[in-house]
Amino acid sequence: MTDRIVTPAAFVPLRLDGRPLTHKVALIFLGTLFLAASSYIEVPLAPVPVNMQTYAVLIVGALAGWRLGAITVIAWLAEAVVGFPVLSGGAGGAVHFVGPTAGYMFGFPLVAAFAGWLAEQGWTQRIVPAFFGMLLAQAICFVPGALWLATFTGLDKAIALGVTPFIVGALLKSALAVCTLVVAKRALAKRSNGAA
Repeated sequence: MTDRIVTPAAFVPLRLDGRPLTHKVALIFLGTLFLAASSYIEVPLAPVPVNMQTYAVLIVGALAGWRLGAITVIAWLAEAVVGFPVLSGGAGGAVHFVGPTAGYMFGFPLVAAFAGWLAEQGWTQRIVPAFFGMLLAQAICFVPGALWLATFTGLDKAIALGVTPFIVGALLKSALAVCTLVVAKRALAKRSNGAA
């Protein structure tokens, strides 16, 4: 039934509808490893560091679809809550979910779900719609991120410290996400042609 919502032009290679639960659990586990690894690639800024988490969240959502992408991100955040060193710079623990960056983390499942939904609707099949879709998905993260940060700094400072410095990064991460999707699509097409 859920396959009907995916358009024929959709590119969601890791969507596992109808697959065994073990496949889904394995994909979620691998996705959380990818998300954790992305957290270690960072430029420390205060109060919000620049890292590759948002890029990884976009890719997980776009490749796995909205539901499995969001579940994977939630599983990664649950690992962080229990103390695994999976957040920016190897941080972990529930304290990070009440700190200045908590709003961004709560926005991550929405980003993955939106990127996955866009992929299921065929937006990632062409470069320009994919780029703007990935950019819009990141904007979704800025809203709860800036609003939560504003409780610590005030809204003007939250926008100045938690949104403005990340606009160029959002553009670059959107472009990188699109490049990743193009490479993945070509690799899968080449593999399919080689198998045939």
